[in-house]
Amino acid sequence: MRFEEFSLSKEILKGIKGMGFEETSPIQASSIEPLLEGKDIIGQAQTGTGKTAAFGIPMLELINKGGQVQGLVLVPTRELAIQVSNELAELGKYKSGVQVLPVYGGADIRRQLKALKRGVQIVVGTPGRLMDHLRRKSLKLDNLKMVVLDEADEMFAMGFRDDMKTIMDQTNENKQTCFFSATMGSDIQNFSKLYQKEPLIIRVKHKELIVENIQQHYLEMTGQMKTEILSRIIDINEPELAIVFCNTKRMVDNLVGELSSRGYSADALHGDLKQNQRDMVMNKFRKGTIDILVATDVAARGIDVGNVDIVVNYDLPQDEEYYVHRIGRTARAGKEGKSFTFVVGRDAHKLQEIIKYTKAKMEYMELPTIDDMRETKKDHLKDALVEQLEKKENLKKYNSIVDSLLQEEYGPVEIAAAMMKLFDENQKMRDYEKLDRVDYGKKYVMPRSTRSSRDKSPKRGKNPKRSRRKGSRIFIDKGERDGLNPAAVFAAIKSESDIPSHLIGDIAIMKNFSFVEIPKDYMDQTIKSLDGKKIKNKKVRVEVAGN
Repeated sequence: MRFEEFSLSKEILKGIKGMGFEETSPIQASSIEPLLEGKDIIGQAQTGTGKTAAFGIPMLELINKGGQVQGLVLVPTRELAIQVSNELAELGKYKSGVQVLPVYGGADIRRQLKALKRGVQIVVGTPGRLMDHLRRKSLKLDNLKMVVLDEADEMFAMGFRDDMKTIMDQTNENKQTCFFSATMGSDIQNFSKLYQKEPLIIRVKHKELIVENIQQHYLEMTGQMKTEILSRIIDINEPELAIVFCNTKRMVDNLVGELSSRGYSADALHGDLKQNQRDMVMNKFRKGTIDILVATDVAARGIDVGNVDIVVNYDLPQDEEYYVHRIGRTARAGKEGKSFTFVVGRDAHKLQEIIKYTKAKMEYMELPTIDDMRETKKDHLKDALVEQLEKKENLKKYNSIVDSLLQEEYGPVEIAAAMMKLFDENQKMRDYEKLDRVDYGKKYVMPRSTRSSRDKSPKRGKNPKRSRRKGSRIFIDKGERDGLNPAAVFAAIKSESDIPSHLIGDIAIMKNFSFVEIPKDYMDQTIKSLDGKKIKNKKVRVEVAGN
């Protein structure tokens, strides 16, 4: 459903529009209305499903102009505190008198003290720093209208239960409470009994992806590489029709402009278009007048075009189910199709969630180089010549030219190669932008995080003596939160399996899971040896990444 269907103020709707949101995600559709009605809720949903807007929009509607703190959001990490506060600030951008303050450890507490003294209406904080402010009496929680525990299961797992209880005990009784958690364990249920009144439990169900005819790939890159890599993907695959998905209308318009400037026939489809404009775009797409349709999720719903060859997730979808809807636009009517998902930085965590909940068999793909593009062009030229020869058309008018060249003692292979060269030069190769970490022999690898130990971004460890031989990846169901690090994983693999040390590739340690690059010849043996064993006193489950 659309945000306009809720009873929201024009200021909040303007903020939502400014964020580029069009239609609610499943958790938003289920949560906003009961929260607007004043009910307590427990929302079971994963990171990246749109939870912040789900509780943020009702919270912003409740808040009045004034100096007292009326909204409180508890989060497990400083990174999430910054992220949530920024999104709330953007959503409430056009509502006057509402200030949002993130409070977390590691930052200058004096600035936070000054801001609290001036007056803020919403505080987003980690339990430890909130406790500091309560002890200093710089933060009062006796006039709250809403309290949110975001990623509550993470806070319990990190040992914040006592702090959370102390904070909640200092809040007023007539507040509204909202708990969000990926799991519904006993900690959440017991906490709910203490602080919630007949909470509505909302669970977001994930659809499994069962599509046999789609080859699914993901590519890791920086944000600046996206448009160039998209150009290369399109030129390699030469699709009759392609759909490229972005998360916001602004990005759709920007990308269409960039593609058009590179000579592609592309058009946009998003919620700002009037119905007659949408119809015109779709008619052009169906007739093949445009080759690339760049769209948002909402705008693309209802598209039923049978010959879409490839789908590209230029932006990783905000919800796992959106991934299912997106790639389902190809491989219609029994045909085969391809999907390509671009992964940037912290998208790696979300990617693994998509793989896990949709059962997607997604293969890692190297970024295509300029040399790859040249080879692809040669292949396309050969295919075009074969197609022409198989047509068995009358070529007699060209025979005289060939005969005269043969009489001048040029060989037939020499003549054919020269003609191909002339044809190739007339079909000028697209002017690709050279990428430092793709085209000069240095492959792009997601960088190891230099942030704090609680950062959710991927951490890659490298075996300095490892072979340059590429392989597949194994998935380990434990990560940084369980005490794993690259050294421990490397030692466990070396100890338990027969794989030579130099063949153990990149080790990526994420918050809740890890994966390791292993040559295909050693995959089965490594998985069998390591599965069920302990790393850092944690029993691990090991399988092929992406299955």
